[in-house]
Amino acid sequence: MDFGLIIIGDEILSGKRADKHFGKIVELLGARGLQLAWASYLGDDRARLVHKLRETFASGDAVFCCGGIGATPDDHTRQSAAQALGVPLELHPQAGALIAQRCAEMAREGHGSADMSTPENRQRLKMGEFPVGCEIVPNPVNRIAGFSIRNHSFVPGFPAMAWPMIEWVLDHRYAHLHHQEPRGERALLLFEVPESAATPLMEAVEAEFPGVKVFSLPSMGEEGQRRHIELGVKGPLSMLDEAWARLESGARGLGGTVQLIGDPQS
Repeated sequence: MDFGLIIIGDEILSGKRADKHFGKIVELLGARGLQLAWASYLGDDRARLVHKLRETFASGDAVFCCGGIGATPDDHTRQSAAQALGVPLELHPQAGALIAQRCAEMAREGHGSADMSTPENRQRLKMGEFPVGCEIVPNPVNRIAGFSIRNHSFVPGFPAMAWPMIEWVLDHRYAHLHHQEPRGERALLLFEVPESAATPLMEAVEAEFPGVKVFSLPSMGEEGQRRHIELGVKGPLSMLDEAWARLESGARGLGGTVQLIGDPQS
């Protein structure tokens, strides 16, 4: 199962706010022996969200969607998910109960009313209207739940809420995928050799070791370094030693200077 990430919000695309989710989600997945396969950034555009979600629901990927699940006019994620699945929205009983608990807590603190029939609280209940058939994702910060359906989990855009909610999903719904196969990465710096000359070697290593990926990161000589290529392999540890030996030997045969870097464990 591949993992994907959708980050939603006009404020991200306009540069008003900087995205903080991408790096953290990579970190959370990596701590569990998992990795991100793809990521998308989308604005608060319902038609575009529906189109993307139809595509990802059909993919079978596990997807985390951050942002747009509130109840203001610029929040479209809940509605888009329902439309993409062809199901209606309805107040999820558990989500509604948690919202009522939150309203009661706020009332005891002198903020608002615990009466769920007031206009303000009826508006808050809309945040518990999810596509029919979903399950909630608990929010440890303020009880306003997210939801999961068809391997997609929808959480708020606020990192303080989103990240523990995503951790909860990873540990409760995908624990069986954790650390299935130890993976690693090894790399070297190759000097005085153009990337085009190293390409046949890269293609040969990938052909000989299916499941191993070869990567090349050229440098123009930043920070006073000579121009070079960072050349490496990544994949299952069971295959990494042989693939690395093939890559290192081939790189040395290209005639440039080789400098080893990195740690085989990841």
